[in-house]
Amino acid sequence: MKLGFGLYRHMLNDDHFRFAKQCGATHVVVHLVDYFNHADNGKEQANQPIGKKGGWGRAGSGALWSLDELRSLKASIEAHGLVWEAIENFDPALWYDVLLDGPRKVEQLTQLQEQIRIIGQAGIPIMGYNFSLAGVASRTTGPFARGGAVSVGMDEVDEHPIPNGMVWNMTYDEAATEGYLPRISHDELWQRLQTFLDALVPVAEEAGVRLAAHPDDPPMPYIRSTPRLVYQPGMYQRLLDLQPSRANALEFCLGSIAEMTEGDIYEATDQYSRQNALGYIHFRNVVGKVPHYREVFVDEGDIDMIRILRILKKNGFEGVLIPDHTPQMTCPAPWYAGMAYAMGYMKAALSILQRD
Repeated sequence: MKLGFGLYRHMLNDDHFRFAKQCGATHVVVHLVDYFNHADNGKEQANQPIGKKGGWGRAGSGALWSLDELRSLKASIEAHGLVWEAIENFDPALWYDVLLDGPRKVEQLTQLQEQIRIIGQAGIPIMGYNFSLAGVASRTTGPFARGGAVSVGMDEVDEHPIPNGMVWNMTYDEAATEGYLPRISHDELWQRLQTFLDALVPVAEEAGVRLAAHPDDPPMPYIRSTPRLVYQPGMYQRLLDLQPSRANALEFCLGSIAEMTEGDIYEATDQYSRQNALGYIHFRNVVGKVPHYREVFVDEGDIDMIRILRILKKNGFEGVLIPDHTPQMTCPAPWYAGMAYAMGYMKAALSILQRD
C-alpha cells in the first residue's frame, strides 16, 4: 500500500507538493475542478467544500484538460519525487447532460471519451468520479472532533430542489430558465449510469485508465429531491456488475461507507478488495450514521482503521490511501495541521503493518 495526498486545484504548486512529500506521501490525487469560487465557499477557508442550497459555485468552461496541461503538471509533481496517481472528479460543465439525460448527452459522452484518452496518454492511471445529481450536500460544520476541532457533519437532509442550470452542486448555466430539476426514479438514474459506463469503460480499457466511482456522500436515498446510486454497501456490487472490467473500479471512501445505515464496513472492505475492485481509498473516520454523523480524527471514530489495513493487506491491495479531509486543528494553519496529523498516523500504521 502507498501513502498518498489529495490536493485541490488552488494547491497545485511547489509549496503544496513539498508539504505532501514532507508528510510522507509518495503519490498524489489531484482535483482539477475549482470548488472554491463561491462567496460562502472561498479558498481562504478551503478545508473542504460545503456549500448550501446555492452550491459550491460556478462550474468550469467545459473545456478538456489538454495533454500539454496534464504533462506539464505531471512534470511539476514528479520534480518533487511524487507520483500522480489519480484525477478526482470531472468538471460538471463537461458532463451535465450525461447526468441529466439532456440534449447534449451524446456530444458530452464523446468529449468524456476523448478526455479519458488524454488522461491515458499523460500516464495518469485513475480517474475518480461521482455519478450524482446533487453531489455532496446536506452537510454542516461545527466543533465535532476531539478537543472541539472544527469538522464536518450532518444533522438533516437538504430538501431544497435543485434549480435548473445546476448539477453536482455547481452551476453550469447561470442563464437557465427558472424552475427545478424534475424528480426521477432510482432506476432512471441507474440507467443513466449504465449509458455512461457503456460509453466510457471500453475507452478506458484501451487507454489504460481505471474509472473509480465514489459512493454517495452523504449516503441517503434522496438528497435535494434527487435519487442517489450507492447509498448502501451492496449497491457498489451492482455498479461493478453493470460493466465487469478492471477499468470499472471504486473510489472507496471509508467514511461514506461507514455512514451507511446497512452493511458492515469490514465486510465491504473485504468483499471489494478481494475482487481487486479498489482504485484508491479515502482513509477517514466518522462517528454515527446518516442522517446524523460527524467526521472526526482518524484515530477516534467508529472505524478500526488498523483492522481495515489488515484486511487490505490480506487481500493484496497495493493502491493508494489518502486522507481526503480531516478536522481542522486550532493553530494558525488548521488544514495543514489536520492533514499532517492524519498522514503521521497513516504512515505509522503502514510501517507497523509491514512488520506484521
